[in-house]
Amino acid sequence: MADGMDKKPSLTVDRRGFVKFAGAAAAAVGAPVTAATAQSAETMRTAPQPAMSPSSDKNTSDILVDTLITWGATHVFGIVGDGINPIVEALRKRQDKIAFVSVRHEEAAAFMAGGMAKHGGRLGVCLATTGPGAAHLVNGLYDAAYDNAPVVAITGTTFHDMEGMRFMQSVDTVKLMQDVALLDERITGPDNALMLVNRACRTALANRGVVHLTIAKDVQQQTIAADKASSASAGGRTASSWAPPMGTPPADQLRAAAERSTPDGASRSWLVKAVPAPCRSCGSSPTRSAHRSPKPTLRRL
Repeated sequence: MADGMDKKPSLTVDRRGFVKFAGAAAAAVGAPVTAATAQSAETMRTAPQPAMSPSSDKNTSDILVDTLITWGATHVFGIVGDGINPIVEALRKRQDKIAFVSVRHEEAAAFMAGGMAKHGGRLGVCLATTGPGAAHLVNGLYDAAYDNAPVVAITGTTFHDMEGMRFMQSVDTVKLMQDVALLDERITGPDNALMLVNRACRTALANRGVVHLTIAKDVQQQTIAADKASSASAGGRTASSWAPPMGTPPADQLRAAAERSTPDGASRSWLVKAVPAPCRSCGSSPTRSAHRSPKPTLRRL
Protein backbone atom coordinates (compact mmCIF):
# COMPACT_ATOMS: atom_id res chain seq x y z
CA MET A 1 0.00 0.00 0.00
CA ALA A 2 2.79 2.43 0.97
CA ASP A 3 4.75 1.58 -2.20
CA GLY A 4 1.70 2.39 -4.33
CA MET A 5 1.37 5.77 -2.64
CA ASP A 6 5.07 6.61 -3.18
CA LYS A 7 4.56 6.40 -6.93
CA LYS A 8 2.10 9.29 -6.82
CA PRO A 9 3.89 12.42 -5.54
CA SER A 10 0.69 14.47 -5.76
CA LEU A 11 -0.80 12.39 -2.95
CA THR A 12 2.20 12.70 -0.62
CA VAL A 13 1.34 14.80 2.44
CA ASP A 14 3.74 16.66 4.74
CA ARG A 15 2.36 15.70 8.15
CA ARG A 16 3.75 18.77 9.92
CA GLY A 17 2.16 21.19 7.48
CA PHE A 18 -1.03 19.27 6.86
CA VAL A 19 -3.50 21.67 8.51
CA LYS A 20 -2.08 24.52 6.43
CA PHE A 21 -2.16 22.31 3.35
CA ALA A 22 -5.67 20.90 3.87
CA GLY A 23 -7.62 23.78 2.35
CA ALA A 24 -5.50 23.84 -0.80
CA ALA A 25 -5.57 20.05 -1.10
CA ALA A 26 -9.34 19.94 -0.88
CA ALA A 27 -9.63 22.49 -3.64
CA ALA A 28 -7.03 20.79 -5.80
CA VAL A 29 -8.44 17.29 -5.61
CA GLY A 30 -11.44 17.08 -7.90
CA ALA A 31 -14.32 15.37 -6.11
CA PRO A 32 -17.52 14.22 -7.82
CA VAL A 33 -20.58 16.42 -7.57
CA THR A 34 -22.25 14.71 -4.66
CA ALA A 35 -24.04 15.53 -1.46
CA ALA A 36 -20.71 16.55 0.05
CA THR A 37 -20.15 19.29 -2.52
CA ALA A 38 -23.82 20.23 -2.56
CA GLN A 39 -23.66 21.16 1.12
CA SER A 40 -21.67 24.32 0.27
CA ALA A 41 -24.50 25.74 -1.82
CA GLU A 42 -26.48 27.86 0.64
CA THR A 43 -29.40 28.16 -1.77
CA MET A 44 -30.00 24.41 -1.73
CA ARG A 45 -32.20 23.15 1.08
CA THR A 46 -31.99 19.53 -0.06
CA ALA A 47 -29.36 17.57 -1.96
CA PRO A 48 -29.50 14.18 -3.67
CA GLN A 49 -28.11 11.26 -1.74
CA PRO A 50 -25.39 9.30 -3.56
CA ALA A 51 -26.71 6.06 -5.00
CA MET A 52 -24.78 2.81 -5.36
CA SER A 53 -25.33 -0.41 -7.28
CA PRO A 54 -22.60 -2.71 -5.97
CA SER A 55 -21.99 -6.05 -7.62
CA SER A 56 -22.50 -9.29 -5.72
CA ASP A 57 -18.76 -9.96 -5.55
CA LYS A 58 -18.04 -6.75 -3.62
CA ASN A 59 -17.35 -7.14 0.06
CA THR A 60 -18.13 -4.92 3.05
CA SER A 61 -14.83 -3.04 2.75
CA ASP A 62 -15.46 -2.29 -0.94
CA ILE A 63 -18.88 -0.88 -0.13
CA LEU A 64 -17.46 1.18 2.73
CA VAL A 65 -14.76 2.82 0.62
CA ASP A 66 -16.99 3.34 -2.43
CA THR A 67 -19.57 5.09 -0.25
CA LEU A 68 -16.93 7.37 1.29
CA ILE A 69 -15.74 8.33 -2.21
CA THR A 70 -19.29 9.02 -3.34
CA TRP A 71 -19.81 11.37 -0.39
CA GLY A 72 -16.73 13.35 -1.39
CA ALA A 73 -13.99 11.96 0.88
CA THR A 74 -10.56 12.31 -0.72
CA HIS A 75 -8.17 11.16 2.04
CA VAL A 76 -8.14 8.50 4.76
CA PHE A 77 -5.62 8.91 7.60
CA GLY A 78 -4.46 5.95 9.64
CA ILE A 79 -2.04 3.11 10.30
CA VAL A 80 -2.13 -0.28 8.62
CA GLY A 81 -2.99 -3.14 10.97
CA ASP A 82 -4.10 -6.74 10.59
CA GLY A 83 -7.50 -5.87 12.07
CA ILE A 84 -8.28 -3.62 9.07
CA ASN A 85 -6.36 -5.32 6.23
CA PRO A 86 -9.47 -5.80 4.01
CA ILE A 87 -10.29 -2.08 4.31
CA VAL A 88 -6.71 -1.11 3.47
CA GLU A 89 -6.85 -3.41 0.43
CA ALA A 90 -10.08 -1.74 -0.71
CA LEU A 91 -8.31 1.62 -0.41
CA ARG A 92 -5.32 0.31 -2.39
CA LYS A 93 -7.57 -0.74 -5.27
CA ARG A 94 -9.04 2.78 -5.39
CA GLN A 95 -5.91 4.84 -4.80
CA ASP A 96 -6.64 6.89 -7.92
CA LYS A 97 -9.82 8.16 -6.24
CA ILE A 98 -8.94 8.29 -2.55
CA ALA A 99 -5.53 8.58 -0.86
CA PHE A 100 -4.48 6.60 2.19
CA VAL A 101 -2.11 8.73 4.30
CA SER A 102 -0.06 6.63 6.71
CA VAL A 103 0.78 8.29 10.03
CA ARG A 104 3.00 7.38 12.98
CA HIS A 105 0.26 7.40 15.62
CA GLU A 106 -3.52 7.01 15.40
CA GLU A 107 -4.03 10.19 17.43
CA ALA A 108 -2.36 12.11 14.61
CA ALA A 109 -4.72 10.44 12.13
CA ALA A 110 -7.75 11.75 14.04
CA PHE A 111 -6.30 15.27 14.24
CA MET A 112 -5.49 15.23 10.52
CA ALA A 113 -9.01 14.07 9.64
CA GLY A 114 -10.34 16.91 11.79
CA GLY A 115 -8.05 19.34 9.98
CA MET A 116 -9.33 18.16 6.61
CA ALA A 117 -12.92 18.62 7.79
CA LYS A 118 -12.35 22.08 9.32
CA HIS A 119 -10.21 23.62 6.59
CA GLY A 120 -11.12 21.54 3.54
CA GLY A 121 -14.89 21.75 3.79
CA ARG A 122 -15.41 18.02 3.25
CA LEU A 123 -15.57 14.75 5.17
CA GLY A 124 -12.52 13.89 7.23
CA VAL A 125 -11.88 10.15 7.58
CA CYS A 126 -9.57 8.29 9.96
CA LEU A 127 -8.92 4.57 10.24
CA ALA A 128 -7.52 2.47 13.10
CA THR A 129 -7.13 -1.19 13.84
CA THR A 130 -8.52 -3.14 16.78
CA GLY A 131 -7.89 -2.46 20.46
CA PRO A 132 -5.14 0.09 21.17
CA GLY A 133 -5.35 1.52 17.67
CA ALA A 134 -9.01 2.46 18.16
CA ALA A 135 -8.33 3.85 21.64
CA HIS A 136 -5.62 6.15 20.31
CA LEU A 137 -8.12 7.96 18.07
CA VAL A 138 -10.18 9.33 20.94
CA ASN A 139 -8.19 12.49 21.76
CA GLY A 140 -8.26 13.77 18.17
CA LEU A 141 -11.92 12.86 17.80
CA TYR A 142 -12.86 15.01 20.81
CA ASP A 143 -11.05 17.92 19.17
CA ALA A 144 -13.11 17.40 16.01
CA ALA A 145 -16.34 17.02 17.96
CA TYR A 146 -15.84 20.25 19.94
CA ASP A 147 -15.09 22.14 16.72
CA ASN A 148 -18.14 20.66 14.94
CA ALA A 149 -16.00 19.05 12.26
CA PRO A 150 -17.62 16.28 10.14
CA VAL A 151 -15.36 13.27 10.71
CA VAL A 152 -15.96 9.58 10.05
CA ALA A 153 -13.91 7.33 12.34
CA ILE A 154 -13.59 3.70 11.22
CA THR A 155 -12.20 0.99 13.48
CA GLY A 156 -11.69 -2.72 13.22
CA THR A 157 -12.69 -5.27 15.81
CA THR A 158 -11.82 -8.89 16.34
CA PHE A 159 -13.65 -11.75 14.61
CA HIS A 160 -17.39 -11.52 15.17
CA ASP A 161 -17.61 -14.86 17.00
CA MET A 162 -14.70 -14.03 19.32
CA GLU A 163 -16.17 -10.86 20.80
CA GLY A 164 -16.63 -11.05 24.54
CA MET A 165 -14.13 -13.94 24.75
CA ARG A 166 -11.13 -11.84 25.87
CA PHE A 167 -9.52 -12.47 22.53
CA MET A 168 -6.32 -10.58 21.67
CA GLN A 169 -6.91 -6.80 21.39
CA SER A 170 -10.63 -7.27 21.84
CA VAL A 171 -12.09 -3.89 22.85
CA ASP A 172 -15.74 -2.82 22.71
CA THR A 173 -15.17 0.19 20.48
CA VAL A 174 -18.87 1.06 20.38
CA LYS A 175 -18.83 1.72 24.14
CA LEU A 176 -15.46 3.44 23.79
CA MET A 177 -16.81 6.01 21.31
CA GLN A 178 -20.33 6.50 22.64
CA ASP A 179 -19.62 9.87 24.28
CA VAL A 180 -17.77 11.51 21.39
CA ALA A 181 -19.79 10.21 18.44
CA LEU A 182 -23.14 11.47 17.15
CA LEU A 183 -23.67 8.09 15.54
CA ASP A 184 -21.86 5.04 16.91
CA GLU A 185 -22.66 1.72 15.24
CA ARG A 186 -21.34 -1.73 14.38
CA ILE A 187 -21.59 -2.83 10.74
CA THR A 188 -22.86 -6.41 10.60
CA GLY A 189 -22.43 -7.19 6.90
CA PRO A 190 -22.26 -5.79 3.37
CA ASP A 191 -26.00 -5.30 3.03
CA ASN A 192 -26.06 -3.47 6.36
CA ALA A 193 -23.12 -1.34 5.16
CA LEU A 194 -25.14 -0.15 2.14
CA MET A 195 -27.46 1.73 4.49
CA LEU A 196 -25.33 2.42 7.54
CA VAL A 197 -22.35 4.07 5.84
CA ASN A 198 -24.73 6.38 3.95
CA ARG A 199 -26.40 7.27 7.23
CA ALA A 200 -23.05 7.89 8.91
CA CYS A 201 -21.78 10.25 6.20
CA ARG A 202 -25.05 12.15 6.11
CA THR A 203 -25.10 12.49 9.91
CA ALA A 204 -21.51 13.80 10.04
CA LEU A 205 -22.17 16.41 7.34
CA ALA A 206 -25.67 17.47 8.38
CA ASN A 207 -25.06 17.60 12.14
CA ARG A 208 -21.41 18.70 11.97
CA GLY A 209 -19.76 16.15 14.21
CA VAL A 210 -18.00 12.83 14.63
CA VAL A 211 -19.50 9.48 13.67
CA HIS A 212 -17.97 6.08 14.37
CA LEU A 213 -18.32 2.78 12.54
CA THR A 214 -16.65 -0.44 13.64
CA ILE A 215 -16.42 -3.67 11.63
CA ALA A 216 -15.28 -7.15 12.66
CA LYS A 217 -12.28 -8.41 10.72
CA ASP A 218 -14.10 -11.31 9.07
CA VAL A 219 -17.14 -9.16 8.28
CA GLN A 220 -14.89 -6.72 6.40
CA GLN A 221 -14.25 -9.35 3.72
CA GLN A 222 -17.75 -10.82 3.55
CA THR A 223 -19.30 -10.49 0.08
CA ILE A 224 -22.85 -9.44 -0.76
CA ALA A 225 -23.50 -12.88 -2.25
CA ALA A 226 -22.58 -14.50 1.08
CA ASP A 227 -24.69 -12.17 3.18
CA LYS A 228 -28.01 -13.71 4.18
CA ALA A 229 -30.71 -11.23 5.09
CA SER A 230 -32.91 -11.80 8.11
CA SER A 231 -36.63 -12.46 7.80
CA ALA A 232 -37.32 -8.90 8.98
CA SER A 233 -35.21 -7.29 6.28
CA ALA A 234 -37.17 -5.84 3.38
CA GLY A 235 -34.11 -4.73 1.45
CA GLY A 236 -34.72 -1.10 2.36
CA ARG A 237 -32.46 1.80 1.56
CA THR A 238 -31.87 5.17 3.17
CA ALA A 239 -33.70 8.33 2.08
CA SER A 240 -33.07 9.73 -1.39
CA SER A 241 -32.30 13.26 -0.17
CA TRP A 242 -30.89 15.09 2.82
CA ALA A 243 -30.81 18.65 4.14
CA PRO A 244 -27.36 20.28 4.16
CA PRO A 245 -26.66 22.62 7.10
CA MET A 246 -26.90 26.35 6.43
CA GLY A 247 -24.01 28.35 7.89
CA THR A 248 -25.89 31.67 7.82
CA PRO A 249 -29.45 32.61 6.84
CA PRO A 250 -29.93 33.95 3.28
CA ALA A 251 -29.39 37.69 2.82
CA ASP A 252 -33.09 38.39 2.22
CA GLN A 253 -34.02 36.75 5.53
CA LEU A 254 -31.39 38.78 7.37
CA ARG A 255 -32.73 42.01 5.86
CA ALA A 256 -36.30 41.08 6.74
CA ALA A 257 -35.28 40.41 10.32
CA ALA A 258 -33.40 43.72 10.59
CA GLU A 259 -36.17 45.89 9.13
CA ARG A 260 -39.78 46.46 10.04
CA SER A 261 -42.49 48.90 8.94
CA THR A 262 -42.97 52.18 10.81
CA PRO A 263 -46.44 53.79 11.30
CA ASP A 264 -45.99 55.97 8.21
CA GLY A 265 -45.36 52.91 6.03
CA ALA A 266 -41.67 53.59 5.50
CA SER A 267 -39.09 50.95 6.21
CA ARG A 268 -36.32 51.72 8.68
CA SER A 269 -33.73 49.71 10.52
CA TRP A 270 -34.23 49.17 14.20
CA LEU A 271 -31.05 49.59 16.17
CA VAL A 272 -30.97 48.97 19.87
CA LYS A 273 -28.48 50.02 22.51
CA ALA A 274 -28.27 49.39 26.24
CA VAL A 275 -28.92 52.53 28.34
CA PRO A 276 -28.35 52.39 32.10
CA ALA A 277 -31.61 52.94 33.95
CA PRO A 278 -31.99 55.54 36.74
CA CYS A 279 -31.49 54.34 40.28
CA ARG A 280 -34.71 52.75 41.52
CA SER A 281 -34.31 53.98 45.07
CA CYS A 282 -33.47 57.66 44.57
CA GLY A 283 -34.12 58.32 40.86
CA SER A 284 -30.70 59.93 40.39
CA SER A 285 -28.94 60.20 37.03
CA PRO A 286 -27.73 56.91 35.53
CA THR A 287 -24.35 58.54 34.83
CA ARG A 288 -23.52 58.28 38.52
CA SER A 289 -21.99 54.83 38.74
CA ALA A 290 -22.82 54.45 42.43
CA HIS A 291 -26.53 54.66 41.63
CA ARG A 292 -26.72 52.73 38.40
CA SER A 293 -29.27 49.97 38.09
CA PRO A 294 -27.75 46.56 37.28
CA LYS A 295 -30.39 46.04 34.56
CA PRO A 296 -30.16 48.35 31.52
CA THR A 297 -33.18 49.41 29.51
CA LEU A 298 -33.39 49.09 25.72
CA ARG A 299 -34.20 52.14 23.65
CA ARG A 300 -34.58 52.56 19.89
CA LEU A 301 -32.16 54.94 18.17
